[in-house]
Amino acid sequence: MALENLISLTLSPEELKKLSNGIKDIREVLQGKTVNLTPEQRGQYGRIANQNKLIVDKAKSYMEQHPNWIPRFLDKEEFDRDYITRQQLETHVQQLENLSQQLVDTKTLLDFDNYNNALSFYRMMRFLAGENEPGAKTVYQDMKVLFKKSTGTSTDIPDTEI
Repeated sequence: MALENLISLTLSPEELKKLSNGIKDIREVLQGKTVNLTPEQRGQYGRIANQNKLIVDKAKSYMEQHPNWIPRFLDKEEFDRDYITRQQLETHVQQLENLSQQLVDTKTLLDFDNYNNALSFYRMMRFLAGENEPGAKTVYQDMKVLFKKSTGTSTDIPDTEI
């Protein structure tokens, strides 16, 4: 009985080049304009939740209606630049996150297919080694060490987690 193949896909050299060039183009546009925060900084600054977006939107609206109420230490022009650029980036972030998740999900299915096929091959090597098929025992022994648990004992049963 053949194994169920969850996904079958190939990318042509032209498609891979187009994908690489698209990523390169995005990097070039963002060069010197974006930042990489450390995990600590991400925790410090966090992400603005929907409720907080409403606060920002409401504050902007009131600042437009009542410019004389804006504190003198607040740079309204900078606030507006940040506001507009955040809106521009948000759309692209959502699109890229969606594409990234699609790539991760596709890779997950490919990994699953590869892993299950590799396990089938390993089981066949175990069988053939038991049948004294020439060369099979060497392959089986070489692969068997990959299934040893951290305790140092071999279960000869692969982990089910990828």
